[in-house]
Amino acid sequence: MPELLIKNAFVIDPLQGIHGDIMDISIRDGRIVDKVSGSCEVIDAAGNLTLPGGIDSHTHVCGTKVNFGRYMSPEDMRAGRTPRRGAMYPTSGYTVPTTYGNSYRYSKMGYTTLLEGAMAPMEARHTHEEFAATPMQDMLANTLFDGNWSLFEAVGDKDIRQAAAVIGWTLAAVKGFGIKLTNPGGTEAWGFGEDLASIDEEVPNWDITPREIIDTTIRACELLHLPHSVHLHCNNLGMPGNYRTTLETLDIPGDMNPDRQTLYLTHVQFHSYGGNTWGDIKSEAKKISDSINNKPQVVIDMGQVMFGRTMTMTADGPMEFRLYTLHHNKWSNHDVELETGSGIIPVYYSRKSSVNSIMWAIGLELALLVKNPWQCMLTTDNPNGAPFVKYPEIIGLLMSNKYREKELRQVHRLTTDRTSLGTIDRELSFEEIAVMTRAGQAKALGIINQGKGHFREDALADIAIYPVKPDQTDPSLQYEEVIGAFQQTLYTLKDGVIVSRDGEVITGVANRTFWSKANLPEDMDVMKSPRFVEKFSRFYSVDLENYLVQDEYVQRGVAIKAGTS
Repeated sequence: MPELLIKNAFVIDPLQGIHGDIMDISIRDGRIVDKVSGSCEVIDAAGNLTLPGGIDSHTHVCGTKVNFGRYMSPEDMRAGRTPRRGAMYPTSGYTVPTTYGNSYRYSKMGYTTLLEGAMAPMEARHTHEEFAATPMQDMLANTLFDGNWSLFEAVGDKDIRQAAAVIGWTLAAVKGFGIKLTNPGGTEAWGFGEDLASIDEEVPNWDITPREIIDTTIRACELLHLPHSVHLHCNNLGMPGNYRTTLETLDIPGDMNPDRQTLYLTHVQFHSYGGNTWGDIKSEAKKISDSINNKPQVVIDMGQVMFGRTMTMTADGPMEFRLYTLHHNKWSNHDVELETGSGIIPVYYSRKSSVNSIMWAIGLELALLVKNPWQCMLTTDNPNGAPFVKYPEIIGLLMSNKYREKELRQVHRLTTDRTSLGTIDRELSFEEIAVMTRAGQAKALGIINQGKGHFREDALADIAIYPVKPDQTDPSLQYEEVIGAFQQTLYTLKDGVIVSRDGEVITGVANRTFWSKANLPEDMDVMKSPRFVEKFSRFYSVDLENYLVQDEYVQRGVAIKAGTS
């Protein structure tokens, strides 16, 4: 691999405290180095914004439910088609593109790392197969435990070590990265046609509550020292008045280490609703953000809604059924044995809808009212709130009050009465955007030491050069220029290879998959537990030996070692 020198780059690297210095970046063997020889290839960044590769800490791009979304929407797959060009595969799809479509579009926007937000352990093989077909981004998979019977047994026994043993074994067995809880207990209840309205309501057939599931899982995660905290989709998603559930959930890790992230709440826009019905729904983003501002151990992502068509998909089966009763559109529901479930339905978010307009405003409110950008990640819960290609527009809205005012005049009139967005004049800086799209996400996921989110020596040479000069651009007024710049890079580099130039993907590189391998002592070996082993023979449709994901499925896997205390 040849050496490469990027000259005259306007670098923002929040993890190193670099706030807009004109610098050179040296690359050798796919990593950042102190210097290179004089005969290397040179890229002149010419003062353009240069950031570490983008990281999406919550997206849905691979796996069985994503594939359900693809084949239940042939009309969507006719959109976004591109022909085969040289080594580049043809693509199709807009809201749920093919794997190569996802990879190429993320690459054009400067993204080099993606976390698949929800992988059912039993269906992990297919997820990893699709990871291999998403070539230009390193991949991670949060693994679903929200309906895991072995975890439920440990919660019922109030045995944190047993919970940690189940989690540690499962992550290693399926090559998963972190813990995902989606509507904990609620999706299990949905298997019996029910849901849970409170985190203190008992899960059917189990003498446990969502509060106990969340608390035990957080403590088990801390015991394992996993790189990422519990990644939680709260109960009561999308329900008017659900902000109360969210506030109660935010208080659960209150007595835990305030100096370490112990909880990541995802797509919080969908969990910040006041009112009692769809007729009187309103924003409670202020109360949610006030709570977050007082909890340094908590991180969230926005789950921003943008107008237009998209596809909702989640392990929250009952929520998807509620959406179906509202939209009466195509609907799919899926149960994954002793683990979790999922649901899928296409939706259209309309400016003419008061509910949709309020949802749009709430996501922006959260990002502007959470004071510390390291605690709020920029996401759409792709594709649930909007396809990820909408990220540049969201950046424009966060950086320009003028743009927000323009958009507010075009949405439903109730938006200004039932949200505070029109009263917020905060405008985010390029540095804050860099935090919310790469540095903060690397820190939240715990992958800084894997060379992500920064330009320290020996970091992975994942680099995005955008066609905008921050020292000559006022985003509050020139928001259209900023949006255009973030839509396609001048250069995207993955492992030191130029994979995209001027918005055109020119080559592919082999990616890697990060997964967590806990060092479990002998007394935490679940394979020696008759109850755990018996469960597979009695209830699963596969044998225990066939449950494990072999190394052949993760040929470029990187195991992040964790240990128990």
